[in-house]
Formats: sequence, C-alpha cells, structure tokens
Amino acid sequence: MSKKKYIIPIFIPHRGCPHDCSFCNQKRIAGNIKEMNGKDIEIQINEYLNLYPKTTKKEIAFYGGSFTGIPINKQKELLQPAYKAKVNGIIDDIRISTRPDYIDTNILKILKDYGVTIIELGVQTTDDEVLKYNKRGHTKSDVAKAVATIKKEGFKLGLQMMLGLAGDSVTAIDNTVKDFINWKPNFVRVYPTLVIKDTFLEELFNTGNYIPYTLEEAITIAKKVLIQFQREGISVIRVGLQTTEEITYGKGVVAGPYHPAFREMVETEIYKEKIEGLLKDKKVIFNKSIVVHCNTREASRVSGYCQSNKNYFLNKYNLKSMKIKSTYQKDPDQLEIEVF
Repeated sequence: MSKKKYIIPIFIPHRGCPHDCSFCNQKRIAGNIKEMNGKDIEIQINEYLNLYPKTTKKEIAFYGGSFTGIPINKQKELLQPAYKAKVNGIIDDIRISTRPDYIDTNILKILKDYGVTIIELGVQTTDDEVLKYNKRGHTKSDVAKAVATIKKEGFKLGLQMMLGLAGDSVTAIDNTVKDFINWKPNFVRVYPTLVIKDTFLEELFNTGNYIPYTLEEAITIAKKVLIQFQREGISVIRVGLQTTEEITYGKGVVAGPYHPAFREMVETEIYKEKIEGLLKDKKVIFNKSIVVHCNTREASRVSGYCQSNKNYFLNKYNLKSMKIKSTYQKDPDQLEIEVF
C-alpha cells in the first residue's frame, strides 16, 4: 500500500493568465486570496511542515493561475522557497498548473532548474470548436505539442477536463477522453461545468443560450468518464470542484451540477451498476438476504452516498437484509455477493 502524500497548497490568484475563458472567474474559484511573495511562501511551507508527519511524502502544489504566464523573475521568486525545501530533502515534489499554450522548452528548463517535477495542464476539452466558443485561446494542436514536450523532458503530467462546456456534446467529451488516454497522463481531474458569477457563461445562461447539466446528467456522464480512465489505469485525483466559501450556491455559483459530495455520488452509481450486474447472475434474489464482500476502502462506496445503494437494493428486491463485509485483504477491484 502506497504511503499517503501530503499536499502543501500555494494559491496564486489569477496570476499569469490574461484570458477570460467563458466559465472562469478566478477570484471566485480560488476564493479570497492575497498576492504571494517568496517570503509568504516560505512561511506557509513551514506552517504546513509543522502539521505533517516528518516521514511522509510531501508535495508543494501551486494553484490558482497559469503559472508559466507569470513574468520569469516572479516565477523564480515563487519557486525558490519550494526549491530550497526540495534540495534539503524536506519535500518530494513540486507541482505547477498552467495553460497548454504557455509551455515551451525554455520554460521547462527553468521549471526543471527550480525543482518542478509535475505539470498540470488545463485542457478542458480537445474539441477545437468548443475551445473557441469558450474563449480558451488555444487549440488541440497546442495541447498535443505541450503534452509531448512535457513528457519528453521527463516531467509527470496531469490533465484537467470539463464536462458540459458551452457548445459541448457527448461526442466531444468522448473524444477528449480518448485523447487523454492516448497521451497517457499520470493523473487527471474531471470537473462538471458550473455557471460562476460575473462570467461570459453567466451571460449565456441568463439569455437562454446555455443550459448547464442537471446534477443527474453530470453524474451519469462523469460515471462513464471515470470508468474509462480507471479501466486504463489512469489515476483520477479529483471529480468536481473543491468547496470554498465562494464555490457554493447563493454565492459564487449561479447554476450547474454543484454538490460538495459530487465524486461520492458518481462512485455510488458505479458501484450500484457493479452490484446490479452481479445480482443478475443470481437466480433467486427477491425476499432474500445478501452480503457484499469488498475492500474496506470501498465499503462506503458500496453502501452508497447516504446509504442510497443499500436502500435501492433493499427496496428493488424486497431484501430481508443487505450487509457489507469488508477487509483490507480483498482486491479493491473485486466484489463478491452471497445470497441466502
């Protein structure tokens, strides 16, 4: 079992990105964040280090803007404290996030010189029409070039995609997933599109030119995407936006499939489908009792969000009982069901 990696987050509020994409209001997405300098970052790193066990793996991650669009001297200032911690063996990785069109060999040399090991690209979609409609300012070709250059230089690669952008389609989403799989990233993030206040997408929504996914639609599509990535052995480190003071209904979010437990709800549906498939192989189910055997880490997903899977199967098959027995020795990818 791999050791947990502890993240030291450094938020760089909307630095380095001159674009105003249809969906983006970085101030609201990132929350109320002050400008950071090298000294601030050093203090923040030390504060987190005091909280984390010394023997665990640690990663400094820069969030909140297109890092490589920041002036070079500022990039170096921000990276210096992280680099110092890495050189001294205090942390293991440094991660930055940026746009695909803000990557070239010169930039990568600077990042490598300052200890960066992981680069995350905000791709969102690989459909050129959807990219254009959402004012992304880059093309699929830019993404492919950035991916190839990053991998050639030996960095770990993360890719971000969004579901339900303006002008999006099931075909565009499927093709984006296929492209991601072909690029073989180390990890991906998947976000359902939300309508954030003071964005172009809000204008489209208010004029009836954009209809966001319902929560149920987003869960169904995210389930399909998550299954495809998992089948290919690609780690999905986040599904859905992280809750902040601004990312919640009535504040920053105007409309869209927001839920603080979005990933849990998606995984609930995945496990419901798995259990349903196993039950179909059983000849007699109604009025019986069942026991689902699973890995301990999967037990809550088997039970479902707010025990929704358990209630679903109890009602559908008029079960006398449904118990979940778990052990860490069980293969996480395997479920077994007893009927008696």
